[in-house]
Amino acid sequence: MKLLRKPQYWESLQAIEDYIAQDNPRAAIDLWLSIDDQVSRLIDPNFPRRPGRVAGTLELVVHPNYIVILEQTLDTVTVLEVLHAAMKYP
Repeated sequence: MKLLRKPQYWESLQAIEDYIAQDNPRAAIDLWLSIDDQVSRLIDPNFPRRPGRVAGTLELVVHPNYIVILEQTLDTVTVLEVLHAAMKYP
């Protein structure tokens, strides 16, 4: 299975890191690494994910406060972005 990360994923991940780093730079880096590590595991079709709130998407809860939005076909997982769980979505 192939894994693609869209630019919006990287942009949202960077925004999260920038925000957290204002108070705790080490926690910001740790969270970035944790989220991206879990995203990397999406190539395993058995790695847990749930149906998305938007048709055609799936969600990966990477932290109690953050959810990764993705699309999946038979051979590709496309990671769209990372959202704060409290955000209104869609």
